[in-house]
Parts: sequence; structure tokens; C-alpha cells
Amino acid sequence: MHSLVDLLRKTKPYDRLPDSLLYSLAEALTKVTYSKDTLAYRQGVTEMAGVDIISKGEYETFFFDGSENRRMIERHSEAYCFGGISVLLNRTKALKSVMAKKGTVVYKLPSKEFLELCNSNEDFFQFYTSDYGARMLNDEFSHFVKAPASFEASYIAAEQLYSRRIDGIIYKDIVACPLNTPIFEAAQLMAQKRVSCLFIKDTEGHIIGYATDITLRDKVIAAQMNPQTRIAEVMDNPIVSISHQAYLYEAVLMMFRTKTRYLLVEKNGDYVGFLSRNRLLSEQGQSPLVFIQSVKLAETIDELRQKWQYVPEIINQLLGRGVHAEITNQVITTIADTIAVKVIEKVIQEVGPPPAKFVYMVTGSEGRKEQTLKTDQDNAIIYEDKANEQRETVRAYFLDFATKVSDYLNDIGFVYCTGGYMASNPDWTHSLSHWKRNYKQWIEETVPENAIKFSTFFDCRLLYGDQGIIDDLKIFLNEELQKPNDRFFAYIAKNALQYEPPLTFFNTIKTQTIGKEAVFNIKKAMTPIVDLVRVYALKNRIYQENTGERLQALVKLEVFKQAQYDELHQSYYYLMALRLRNQANQIMVEKSEADNYIRISSLTKIEKATLKEIFKTINNFQTGIKMRFTNNLLG
Repeated sequence: MHSLVDLLRKTKPYDRLPDSLLYSLAEALTKVTYSKDTLAYRQGVTEMAGVDIISKGEYETFFFDGSENRRMIERHSEAYCFGGISVLLNRTKALKSVMAKKGTVVYKLPSKEFLELCNSNEDFFQFYTSDYGARMLNDEFSHFVKAPASFEASYIAAEQLYSRRIDGIIYKDIVACPLNTPIFEAAQLMAQKRVSCLFIKDTEGHIIGYATDITLRDKVIAAQMNPQTRIAEVMDNPIVSISHQAYLYEAVLMMFRTKTRYLLVEKNGDYVGFLSRNRLLSEQGQSPLVFIQSVKLAETIDELRQKWQYVPEIINQLLGRGVHAEITNQVITTIADTIAVKVIEKVIQEVGPPPAKFVYMVTGSEGRKEQTLKTDQDNAIIYEDKANEQRETVRAYFLDFATKVSDYLNDIGFVYCTGGYMASNPDWTHSLSHWKRNYKQWIEETVPENAIKFSTFFDCRLLYGDQGIIDDLKIFLNEELQKPNDRFFAYIAKNALQYEPPLTFFNTIKTQTIGKEAVFNIKKAMTPIVDLVRVYALKNRIYQENTGERLQALVKLEVFKQAQYDELHQSYYYLMALRLRNQANQIMVEKSEADNYIRISSLTKIEKATLKEIFKTINNFQTGIKMRFTNNLLG
């Protein structure tokens, strides 16, 4: 008994416990001896009955990757406790794999006693949460910890096919013509309405058939049929319909069963629209690329709005599958970009072609490709310089154009920017020469508000238009940033220091109260990382827009060491994943608008410990900014 107590006294975190408790624990220990090298635990397979304390020999812990290679190998000897994190995560299976070396002796403490220790002793519990929090900042560790998704939890979950009704998606309007319509007039109607399927009605107004692009190709053009022939002679049959209350899986099965490519949707005895097989299957695709393609196929503002409303579900499932937040950001941004481009093209069709070359650029989080589910509009327009007599006409066009784009985006769900950083604001739609004067003024007239404006518009990215204009602007910026101006960088740095990580003097997370809940603003918690990376990017004239890409460039220039990159990159995207998951939950579960406030009560102790480690990391980097850029300049 005394030898077991001595072992516990040498083992962290049992060394923090009083002797009276150690003697009680010693009675619960059972001995296991390994006579040869043995795979004692296999990740995700071996049941965890408790934790192991090594008395003699060695445990080699690691993760098996998809090719059965051992990753993240660690070796542990006497007075090491294995399995604590696995048990705390409520896993019934081992988190890591373990090879017990020949001659190893361990003592097993059952899960019940271990969990009672955690519940009754805060210091004991904090040992594991702090260790886990630090480890989760390692991308490779967090990759293996996250469980792979089952088929049901895969992208656009399979259950959606079985629980979602046809009424829950947008079906296309019916375009029809009389059966005696000449083929060429039917084709003209299809071109005018921009549809690939035209329905045919009899003299009483009943739909009796349909004609598609393929119909015209195979039965008219290939057969050299007279275009004056009535459309009824070449139309396809049969007409297949389905109730608007039917489930999507019923529609898919019906299409395969009847071999039709189009289903009419019936409601209260009338046909109210139709579904195409391609559109329906793209709604159920199991790849973000397929979903994005379905966004490209959307033809109305209503369709685009619905696509955007479906994004939280996609993001929730991507994160649930363990997809890295950086990639998840890219999915959101790509979908948002696709929607915005569709809107821009729609407006150009409405108002006519632009009178000058131009760039529609996005700024802020969208400019950095770091968009979340709570997003507003941050955009601007740069157009080429024109002769004096054309300036007013050109400017009037782009202001009208910008207003229409902004209004449509707001309708879809990209709300107006409360700060007015939108192209519809006359301040942010100008000629290239005017924009150059803006940037030059912000650099030379160093006041706090100019530092904020410069930071906002440094995070700019071309979304639509002429690449040459944005290239010209960046060449100009590169020249200006090479001129000596320490005061400008000091103000930019001070702007990066205005938000501090929400950590109190007593090492707790600083909160505010909203309603009855203690919350913290995760956007403000992340902002210091964005800002400090931007400062170094500006100083080193790095023009990548994305925070992660800027960090990579800074490592290549040896401004940051690899360890510093790892700390910042892992911290930033851990926060981003937490932010996105919270927003998706607000929209999907709580049925409320997404915001950036996270309830402290919703966090596990392990998540709190991880956040504290991240906030310490940010504090350290902010200290570096103060010393590097603001010392002796601004006090």
C-alpha cells in the first residue's frame, strides 16, 4: 500500500492531493503487467475503463493515420497517467493508441473514482483541462481528436433527403405555350424567358407535354424539321406531378422510376411550379462544390436568399466533420462571392453595360476571405479615369449601380453596413486617381480615424471587374509604403492595440451581461490577431488579403518564427471555429439571429482553459507590437 501511495505522490496531478485521499485511491488500483510489446489501446476502438498510472516500463502513445502510420509519437515512463482526457471527454473509446513495452507495469484507476476526483477537486481537474487546451492549439492533435462523421452527419446530411418537404425549397415557375405554337416561336419564348423546359397546354389550358433544349436538338435540328411545325408534334410525354407536401426522397424516387427529368408540383389542384432532376440532385449533393454550383444555377433573388439561408446548416456539418475553420471560411466566402457576382450581373442586365472599366471590391472580413454567418456589406467601387465631360455621367451610373447591388444584397441577407462602408455611399465609389489620393492622405495625415480607414481598405479584394485597376492601385500603394513614415505605422499599431483579449488579472475570462447571461464578444477577442498580423503585413508590404496567408508570407520573410506562426494560426482558427459553431447553433437551434456573443455557460471547462491559453498568446504578441512600433512615439 505504501509503495502505491508513493507512486501516486510522484504522479501529476495526484501529487496535489492529500495523503488521506491517496490512501483511499490506492485501494481502488488494480495491477496489470505486460510480458511482451502489446498494443494496449487502439484509438477509437479500445474501451476505456479508467486511467492507467505507469509504475515501471514505458507507454508509447501515438495516433494512427489513414495509412496506419504512427503520428505524434510520445514516450512516457514511471509516474505518468494515461487516459484522463479520454475519460473527461466522455469517450468510451481511447483517444490515442498505446504500445505498452515489454515489462511495463501499470495500475488502473476506474473511471468512477477518477471522475469523482475531477468533480471534487478543481486543481486536479484544471491540470487536465489546461493540458488539453494547450494541445488543442496543435492542428495535428485537434485533427485526430475530432471524430470522423458518420454518413448521417456528412455534408448536407442524408436525413435531409427524408425530412425535407418540397414546399421547403424553391421550385421554378412554369413557362408554357399553346399546342399549336410554331416550333420557332416556342424556341424564342424559351430564349426570352431563359428556361430550358417549356410546357405545352391544350385548348382547355391543361398541360399535356413539355419540350426541352434536348427536344429541339434531337427532334428538330437533327431531323431537319420545318421550324413552322407546331410544337405539339415534337413535345415529350408523359407529364408527371407530385404534391407540394411530398418529401424530397419521394421526388427523387419518382424521377428515377418514371425516367422523367421534370416533375410538376401540385398544390390545391393546380400546378404551381416544377422541379428538374439536375436541380433537385444538386440540392442533395455531398460536396460544397456541388452546392456552390447550385448557387450559380439560381436565377432569382428569392433563390439566392434561400441558398444563403441554407449555409448555416452546411457550416455546422462541415465543422462537425472536423473540417478546419480556415477551409470553412473559404466555403462561406465562395458562396457569398458567387451570390454577389450573380447580383452584379443581374444589375448590369437591368441598367445596361458600364460606361467605363471598373472594379467592385470587397473589404473587411469578406475582403480577407474570413466571412462568418453574421455578415454585413463592406464594399467599394473603383472606376477608370475618364475625360472631364464624361465624369458626371460615369459617376452617376456607378452610384446607381452600387445602390441597386446593395439593395439586392440586403434582401438576400447581407445587411447594410451600419458604418456606411459600402459602394452605395458616394464616399466609397470613385475614380482610380481619387482612390490613390485617399490612400496617400490616410498615410500622410496620420490621425486615428485615417488609420482605421486605411486598415479597412487595405483588406480589399477584387470581386468583379478589371484586374488591371486593382493592380495599378497596389503598385501605387507599394511605392507609398516604402517612404519613411514611422508615425503612420505607430498609429496603425495603436489601432491594433485598441482591443485587448478578454482576460482578467485573476486569469478568468472577462464577461459582460446581456439579459441574464454572462457573455464575451468573440469577434473582439479575435480582432487583435487580425490587426497585429495586418501591421506586420503593411510594414513588410505583403498584399495577401487573408490572415492565414499573411502569416505564411511573414514566416517566409523570417519576420515570424515557425513557432510564432503556429501559435497565432492555431489560436485564430480555434476562435473562428468556436465563433462559426456558435452562430450556426443560434440560427439552426435557437432560431435567433447570429451574433458574436458566446455564453460562458455554454463552454466546457476544457474550452475555457483553451481560450485562456489563446488570450495569453495574444497578450504576448501585443506586447511585441508595443515595443516594435509605438515605443517613444505615442507614449
